[in-house]
Amino acid sequence: MKKVFNAKKLYIKLLIILFVAYFVSTLISQQSKINSYKESQSYYQSKIEEAEDYQESLSALKENVNSKEYIEEIARDKLDMYLPNERVYVDISK
Repeated sequence: MKKVFNAKKLYIKLLIILFVAYFVSTLISQQSKINSYKESQSYYQSKIEEAEDYQESLSALKENVNSKEYIEEIARDKLDMYLPNERVYVDISK
């Protein structure tokens, strides 16, 4: 009877050790997942901030697109168009 009692104690201790080992391994794996999620969160947060900055610049451009100065600037830079009697200097060193 004493051997059966000792065997039960041994099985209970073994089960407790296995449970603790499982608990620790699960905790470690979850912590690594949390760390990877935090890294991806910071990456996507920076992407969101970049997109918001780009959206703000587009909004400012949208407000400015119908102004006379912007139209003249685009005509000069992209289309090589100039106002009558306007002097144009060309840098030939480039």
